[in-house]
Amino acid sequence: MDVLFYIAAGAVVGLAVGITGVGGGSVMTPLLLAFGFPLHIAVGTDLLFAAITKTGGVVVHTAQKSVRWDLVLLLGAGSLPATALTIVLLRHGFESPDDYAAIITTTLGLTLILTSAAILFRRRLAEFAARHVNLPPRRLALVTPLLGAVLGVLVTLSSVGAGAIATALLLIFYPRLKSLNVIGTDIAHAVPLTLCAGLGHLYLGNVDLMLLLALLAGSLPAVSVGARLAKVIPERVLRPMLATTLCGVGIKFVFF
Repeated sequence: MDVLFYIAAGAVVGLAVGITGVGGGSVMTPLLLAFGFPLHIAVGTDLLFAAITKTGGVVVHTAQKSVRWDLVLLLGAGSLPATALTIVLLRHGFESPDDYAAIITTTLGLTLILTSAAILFRRRLAEFAARHVNLPPRRLALVTPLLGAVLGVLVTLSSVGAGAIATALLLIFYPRLKSLNVIGTDIAHAVPLTLCAGLGHLYLGNVDLMLLLALLAGSLPAVSVGARLAKVIPERVLRPMLATTLCGVGIKFVFF
């Protein structure tokens, strides 16, 4: 009977991703915690779930030529080594997952709050960046891997942020980038990042493979359904609802 709940949870998150473009890790991890899974299992399983769920999006955006692969490489040059280093520190710096649970809890809470802000103020961030941010290409080439490194640490510790926070950073530092290119580049970077982090957590023993299969059984069909519903349901209604929920959950993790 529990399997049906996990399939339903995968479907709910798949719909959220299909409709809004964000919400994979930020919705799934709290759901798994609500189901009673340990924090490290929720984070590790969600990372592989996100990598597989978003792979189809990479194929679509590649076909549409909406991925800036140069930016994906720059972000990955920072995020993937940072992810690997974080996994190594978790493996050799702590004796058991219980010892780093507090770090994951705090990071998860803060990242959920940041994600909610990125979703809620996305347009304002883009407008602010268009007026005030104008770094030369050479400096951007140095800054972008640093942004990727920050994402790598946050995502590895919390499974959250590969979507909304990465999108916000691209909007701020690349204000002239078209919206479609922002989305395509974000998804193309999120897949190797979450895959690398997920495999790292698999190495740590933090992934429930049966749970992963059940979640994917629900999410993969639901993503395409959500993409169709996105044409009917106003995004201006959905994004504030999602942002408010994530902020509330994040505050709970940080302060309670």
